[in-house]
Amino acid sequence: MKELVVIIDFGSQYSQLIARRIREYNVYCEVYPPSVSTKKILQLAPAGIIFSGGPSSLMQRNAPRCDAQIFDLGIPILGICYGMQLIAHHFGGRVGKSLAREYGNTRLFIDDSRDLFSKLGKGIVTWMSHEDKVIKLPKAFTTLAHTQNSRIASFAQRNLKIYGVQFHPEVVHTPQGKQILGNFLFKICRCQGLWSMRSFINSSIKEIRTKVNQDSVVLGLSGGVDSSVCALLLQRALGKHLHCIFVNNGLLRKGEAQNVIRTFKQHFHMNFHYVDAENLFLRELKNVTNPEKKRKIIGRLFIYVFEQQAKKIKNIKFLAQGTLYPDVIESRSVFGGPTAKIKSHHNVGGLPKKMHLKLVEPLKYLFKDEVRLLGKELGLPKELIERHPFPGPGLAVRIIGKITKPRLDILRETDERFLEEIKKAKLYQKIWQAFSVLLPVKSVGVMGDERTYENTIALRAVTSLDGMTADWAKIPEEVLGRTSNRIINEVKGVNRVVYDISSKPPATIEWE
Repeated sequence: MKELVVIIDFGSQYSQLIARRIREYNVYCEVYPPSVSTKKILQLAPAGIIFSGGPSSLMQRNAPRCDAQIFDLGIPILGICYGMQLIAHHFGGRVGKSLAREYGNTRLFIDDSRDLFSKLGKGIVTWMSHEDKVIKLPKAFTTLAHTQNSRIASFAQRNLKIYGVQFHPEVVHTPQGKQILGNFLFKICRCQGLWSMRSFINSSIKEIRTKVNQDSVVLGLSGGVDSSVCALLLQRALGKHLHCIFVNNGLLRKGEAQNVIRTFKQHFHMNFHYVDAENLFLRELKNVTNPEKKRKIIGRLFIYVFEQQAKKIKNIKFLAQGTLYPDVIESRSVFGGPTAKIKSHHNVGGLPKKMHLKLVEPLKYLFKDEVRLLGKELGLPKELIERHPFPGPGLAVRIIGKITKPRLDILRETDERFLEEIKKAKLYQKIWQAFSVLLPVKSVGVMGDERTYENTIALRAVTSLDGMTADWAKIPEEVLGRTSNRIINEVKGVNRVVYDISSKPPATIEWE
């Protein structure tokens, strides 16, 4: 990339949001652990460096640090929360416990509105989340802003181009935070905003060709947005060296297999291989109820089926996956940083330690909305680009408890009716993701003059920008009412429907 910003992740769950905000300005960025060396930074030649926040305290014995020589490179640095405290500590300031903790919305009073706080006036609302704070300013640093409880809520050493903020400009709860990040990028780092989907395509094609050379690649094509975009990008880079393998694992939505075959084999004319592995997956998942075990089993079988199919194709050396940035962040800190693991995704955490195929993951640093932009640039049909996300493990993570063919069939039918009603109400494009969940709960009902004892379905719909945070969708009562009525009347085995009104965080979008 012609211009790059490096984010050093000190364990913040917001690190991916920092990256997202930077890219909204068409500036490419990458996340690295605190262990990244000065030599590596010099190789990357970034326009700027951002230190994330984190859960640690500098007063802890093993608090994460970065290579101290990074401060001597002359590259602009912005420290956020813990990152600001780390800067203060390094330059001889003092960090200590705050007498009054600051969490949530906090009024920031701006003392110096040059560069970092340009065009923001005398004060803004910010989002704070800290117990420690900078108590003593390092020598040659100046205070840029304060709050009622923090005398030093932002500082700068302009000669070194080093800045710090105690709050989180990357979250939506700091309404003018994006302006602050923009000021850092364009006024301090002198970025130009050169990154675009077209430039990403060009650089990715070169990278893919260099890595793969004259070997061939197999891709797990599900027909979802991620794998579809991945397939088109790889096809543009590799042509007939790409082989798309579609595995029907029996965990797909109604009509999914037929749609995938029709679209990619007949429309895009790709090297397309169909594998019916439904019996294998359902046999291995029999009586498994633990969600992590489900994901691991699906991941293991996924690779096994691929390797068996790949043996039938000459010169296959690589397995391609449509892994996205949120998958990587939520599964583990793939960069080696201290970010907490939330859950494992089948296309990340489910991979075996020994795998005969090398991985190609051309989308692994993109967010979902960026993948959609990429799909549009590559010519993917609108109906595929705008399709709601679908998890790699499929309906397995939407059935709580045991997975059986009859339970899968119930879920397919309820899911279809929910999506049909949302589309009729013209809500589909306003919702990030909508689906139904089959609960391991039966309840008493009455149909006609007879007592029933049948399954409960939970409907889940969320709004989001990037999938990292989400709010439950305020679907009109009449739409929910029609959906519930159709499911109970038309799907045998269901007599109760509930609606999930939890947001992310604290809940995740999927139930498992």
